[in-house]
Amino acid sequence: MNMWIESVNQLDQQGEAYVIVTVLRSLGSTPRDGGTKMVVAREESYGTIGGGHLEFQVITVARRMLLEGLERQHQETFLLGPGLGQCCGGKVTLLFECFPGNDFNMMLFGAGHVGSALVDILKQLPCRLKWVDSRVDQHAAPDTLPSNVTAIVSEFPADEVATMPTGAYYLILTHDHHMDFDILETVLKRRDALYVGLIGSATKWKRFTARLAHKGYDENFFQHVHCPVGLDSVPGKQPMEVAVAIAAELIGVRHSTDRERRDRADVSWLELKKTITLAAPVSGNRHRH
Repeated sequence: MNMWIESVNQLDQQGEAYVIVTVLRSLGSTPRDGGTKMVVAREESYGTIGGGHLEFQVITVARRMLLEGLERQHQETFLLGPGLGQCCGGKVTLLFECFPGNDFNMMLFGAGHVGSALVDILKQLPCRLKWVDSRVDQHAAPDTLPSNVTAIVSEFPADEVATMPTGAYYLILTHDHHMDFDILETVLKRRDALYVGLIGSATKWKRFTARLAHKGYDENFFQHVHCPVGLDSVPGKQPMEVAVAIAAELIGVRHSTDRERRDRADVSWLELKKTITLAAPVSGNRHRH
């Protein structure tokens, strides 16, 4: 009975998105009574509202909501007749509650002037940020940081890359070019970053690419690195000006990635709506919110 609660707690801890499906009303012969819940994540589902083709349709609707990435509710009524291939004959009204989760994971290297200014911006975003520096006492006091920012002091910052999940965002802004290079190479070798930003001039980037090429990496290995990092349309050299330019670029990439993910949905919303309508033609009983 508590499987859905345990699943939600686990998914919340992992920052994963999920949809809670609840049987609001059941009339006639139905496989589950009102109040029954199941949880649908991107890869797995937990619990059951009755199985069969109904559950297949439910998971399809829930996964589409996850692809949209919006926190919202959706109500749907289904007839459990021949259209759904189930012999129950009753009907159920289901509530879908989508919780987008927090898969916006970032690692920021460097607690200098630009790094500190950037954290002041990023801490206000719905992200989980690890802020890494090799220098003791360089970070802001831990009690002044919000819950979504973790300050890390590491003698070898590049080693911290291994602690990040797949699909993370990386900003490399340290005080040392050699350290920047080591971190950059470590990040790129993972081949799973959604964004890599490196502070520095065009000359610095030219030297880095030459060094990477000398080590045997081809252009595909580093072609998506943002260096110099930050939007050109946001000028200025003051730390906060640079931080704003970097944050603007990163946010733009984030929203672009979300749009691409939605566009890659296996089933378009119109196709899904048509499929559900054909499978469960409930005239006057379907509700969308």
